This record gives sequence, C-alpha cells and structure tokens, in this order.
Amino acid sequence: MGAQPPEETTLAWDFTTEPEFQEKLDWIQRFCDEKVEPLHHVFPYAVRLPDPAVKAYVRELQQEVKDQGLWALFLDEELGGPGFGQLKLALVNEILGRYPAAPQLFGAAAPDTGNMEMLAAYGTEEQKKRWLEPLINQEMFSAYSMTEPQGGSDPNLFKTHAVKDGDEWVINGEKWFTSAGRNADILFVMCTNGMYVVPRETPGVEIMPEPRAHNHIKYNDVRVPLDHLLGPEDGAKVLAQRRLGGGRIHHAMRTIAQCNLAFDMMCERALSRESHGSIIGEHQMVQEKIAESYAKLKMLRLFVLETAWKIDNTSTQEARTEIAAVKFTMARVLREISFDALHIHGSLGTTDLTPLQAMYAGAPTMGLADGADEVHKSTVARRVLKGYRPHEGNFPREFIPYKKEEAWEKMQPVFETHPELSESAKNWKKYFANR
Repeated sequence: MGAQPPEETTLAWDFTTEPEFQEKLDWIQRFCDEKVEPLHHVFPYAVRLPDPAVKAYVRELQQEVKDQGLWALFLDEELGGPGFGQLKLALVNEILGRYPAAPQLFGAAAPDTGNMEMLAAYGTEEQKKRWLEPLINQEMFSAYSMTEPQGGSDPNLFKTHAVKDGDEWVINGEKWFTSAGRNADILFVMCTNGMYVVPRETPGVEIMPEPRAHNHIKYNDVRVPLDHLLGPEDGAKVLAQRRLGGGRIHHAMRTIAQCNLAFDMMCERALSRESHGSIIGEHQMVQEKIAESYAKLKMLRLFVLETAWKIDNTSTQEARTEIAAVKFTMARVLREISFDALHIHGSLGTTDLTPLQAMYAGAPTMGLADGADEVHKSTVARRVLKGYRPHEGNFPREFIPYKKEEAWEKMQPVFETHPELSESAKNWKKYFANR
C-alpha cells in the first residue's frame, strides 16, 4: 500500500492576496508610478487647479481609474462603491499613500471620504443627490468642522449649537482646525445636537485668516434650511464614529506607505554614502537604525492589516481597541522611521529637497488628527482592563507558592494511580525544601 498524501490544512488567514486582486494592486502601482507621480511634480494640486487643460487631463486619468472599478473605493457596495472591505482597502491605501496626488485621483481623499461615507449611510435621497453625487464626481469639495478651541476633539466640551427657528436651523459656535475649510464648498458642522451641512458661502460663516490650511471658523447666526440636518437630531456622535473609525485604518496604511518610502530612502542612502573608510551601511549605528526601522514597519503593517480583517469579519465597534491602538502606534512609527531616514541623509535630510523633512514635520500632526494619541491610549487601556479581574489576597495568581500548591492538588489523581510517582514527588519536595 502506497504512502497516503498528507492531509491539506487550511489557514483562516494565510498572508496571501488572491491573484485577481493582486492584478488590481499591480495596476495601481504602475498607474501611480507612470502617471500620478509625474502629474504631482509638474502640476501640484492638479485636481483643484482651475486650468481647463489640466482639468481635462485629470478627468482623463480619473476615467482610467473608473474603468478599473477603483473609483470611490472606500464606499461599501450598498453605498455605491466597489465594496472592497477594509482589508483590501488597506492594501490599496498602502500604495496610494506614497503619492500625494493619488487619493484625489482615485476619488478617495480626506476629508471628502469621511463626509461621503456619512452622506451615503445617513443622507436622505434628496441629500445624496444634492451633495453626495457632486462630491463623488469632484464637482464640489467638503470639509469637516468638528474640533473646537476650548475643547479640542472632546465632544462633551463642544459648545456649537443649532436652534430651530421656523423652517431653518440657526447655528452659533466656533470651530478650530477645520482642514481645507476655506477651499470647501460645503462644511459638515458637528453641533451638540446634530450634524449639519452648511454651504461655505452662507452668511455668518467667518473663516479667520490663520491658520491657512486648517481653518479657524466662527459660525455667527448661520441659517440653513431644516433639511440640512444630516441623520437624526442629537445623532452627531454616532455619525462621527462612523466617519472616523474606518478612516483611521485608511490613515494608518497611508502612513505605512510613507514609512516605506522613508525606509527605502534610508537603505538606498546607506549603500550610497561613504564615511570613515567604508559605506555608511557597514557602520553598526546605521545598521541598528535600519534593523529597528524594518522591525517597526513590519509589526505595524501586520497590526493594521489584522485590524482591517477584524473590521471586515466583525464590525468597527468590535475592533475599537485595535483601531485606537493602531492610531497612536502609527504616529510614533512614522516619527521614528522618518527621523532615522532624515538623520542618515545628513544635511540633505533637513532640507525640502527630499520628502523626509515634511514627513518628520507631519508626524506630530498625525498624532493629533482624529483625536490626540493620549486619548486613544486611555481608550485602549480601559478596554483592555475590562477583560481582566483583580487577584485575591496580597499576591498575584502567578505567585509561585500558589502555583505549587495548585499543582499538588491537580496531581493527586495521578499520584493515586501511580504510587511510585507520588513517592518520587515527595522526595523531590524534601530535596528542594532543604536546598
């Protein structure tokens, strides 16, 4: 009788990508290398430039993306997108994050992505037609007006409020760090009693001169129709969590893309520069930076992908601990890897002639965007501790005298059937007691 073939074993998660989707990833990589990156360097901010010739070329590139079924890829199938799920979306964002222009060319740039998710999930059919469709087609742009000067990102400290007056809502309050607010067509304003869509040119919307990119906005008796309330009244926190949860995974994978870029530059530089008689990649201090960066990058990537997998197989709510942990870890890893890469590049790394200075400067922002890292660390600790209980008495459960006592109790049935083993155990107990 011949040898039987070994039984096949199947892993629930085997770290491979299905061939069909890998082809999509390969196409994205080629498209970004050959078309997106050159566009960014020749026409920065191409998607928003008013130049008709540039607009026409951007539309041409975006049509290629649409023909591949990759447009607005963050939306679930029932919301009008390809329905990739978080794991596939994470792998896509690992490529897009390396190219500044890529998210907008794929219709997947923040802050529009999160705002479109809210509209798709909670908007009425009329609201979707009025705002979601133009946002998806990049016929208009949006901003998310959430944090406030006195309370940061803590919604319990918010003061911006809407009052119903006849057939209008009257909004009063002050928002801080509304990214791209001055360039937005509509603002999603988080109030204490709901989420409201406010056209930027509505009377009473006052955008302060500074800061330029992340705007300070005052809402002074801003009036919008009743149908500008998005979702239920008093439902702003629910909408915000829907918006921010998946977005943190997108940010994490795009951060990994930046870390990969910094790491590639670090290794290339280590093999290209000489110092003290040898290439610097042979110096142990440089080798340490490369080895540490490699390990940090691999661990973070696997953690983010596992979190994305968990969201797909459970829910964003079930993965809250992992999402929060990913959030504060990615900022630290970006800061450390970009600094080491900058350091290995020497004086060149401190200039704006490479991406490294901007990466390192952006790391603190990543630690504050979507909530300060300290808040997420507290969330992780609180949620983790719910899975534990205190030990009894003065000593932990792993207190060795306790473990020995429990071991003797568990071994009693064995000793009863093996008297010689029982005798041996007693002898060894005496031996150890007298040592």
